[in-house]
Amino acid sequence: MKIAKVRGTVVSTHKSSSMTGVKLLLVQYIDEQGQLLPKYEVAGDPVGAGVNEWVLVSRGSAARTETGHEHRPLDAIVVGIIDTVSVDNRPLYSKKEAERFL
Repeated sequence: MKIAKVRGTVVSTHKSSSMTGVKLLLVQYIDEQGQLLPKYEVAGDPVGAGVNEWVLVSRGSAARTETGHEHRPLDAIVVGIIDTVSVDNRPLYSKKEAERFL
């Protein structure tokens, strides 16, 4: 799994029938210092994440297995919304703190 920040949504009115009902998000990956990396990806979102939230992203075959539909052409899926992250006993991210600035 990787940590990412939700940067926006992706809307596709014409898509494969196996993707019907799948919410799509544009996520940007984050490094171990909490810095945004110049790598973006579109991920399916069954958990209801919102813009600016930090999320856990599963990739590859695990993304397809998680949805219960192994024939969906998903390479990435949001599997969790992060509440807190700490590295070396120091807080790196807190959802509660981030929401104060919105």
